[in-house]
Amino acid sequence: MVPKGGGFLQGPGAPAALPAWLTESDVDFYAAEFKRTGFTGALNWYRNFDRNWELQGALQGAPVTVPALYVAGDRDFVVSFPGMDQLLANFKRVVPALRNTLMIPGCGHWTQQERPNEVNAAIIDFVRSLPN
Repeated sequence: MVPKGGGFLQGPGAPAALPAWLTESDVDFYAAEFKRTGFTGALNWYRNFDRNWELQGALQGAPVTVPALYVAGDRDFVVSFPGMDQLLANFKRVVPALRNTLMIPGCGHWTQQERPNEVNAAIIDFVRSLPN
């Protein structure tokens, strides 16, 4: 996934204009929060990946048995990771109570920010479908 000699976050650089779902005030807010708290917290999940794997090792192969909803954007880079096509096609085997899979067309990784109305509607429909 990462070319030899390349970095994970290399790309074409910043776009000339922000996408419609991200405003300058959003960027200012995120920048102020990262300035206030630092970026360590955002990176610690990835730094602790091996330890998380060890801690959750006992769950390997265990199905997710609670009702679930899967929402992703069809432009999310995670959906294109190697093996994801097989995982998504066989989701019901590991998540037997999966109620719905929603792939939002033209949406990237930040589904809840890029398409808040569609994500909220999907979550509300999902919650309403659960028994009381």
